[in-house]
Amino acid sequence: MALLDHRFKLFFFADARRAALVTGIGLVFFLLWDLGGIGLDIFYRGETPIMLGIVLAPHLPLEEVFFLAFLCYLTMVLFGLVSMVLRRSARRRPGRQQVKR
Repeated sequence: MALLDHRFKLFFFADARRAALVTGIGLVFFLLWDLGGIGLDIFYRGETPIMLGIVLAPHLPLEEVFFLAFLCYLTMVLFGLVSMVLRRSARRRPGRQQVKR
């Protein structure tokens, strides 16, 4: 994903400052969403042997923060990729020619 971002300048490699801001806002939003779900007893922490065991809040493992950051990054890279493909296809598509009077 980072290679695609670098090659096509989709997100961080297009504008690192803006990308960091968007990723940070998305991460905070989803962390608040998780904390709300935990507070309402909707989300629970599962136990697996590969987890680090570091818990930031009840039912909020450290791995969740990394997952949410990855989710935000993936979403924005995909958004950039789809936008690029749509722009390129729009340029290739012949537009309507206006009749001159």
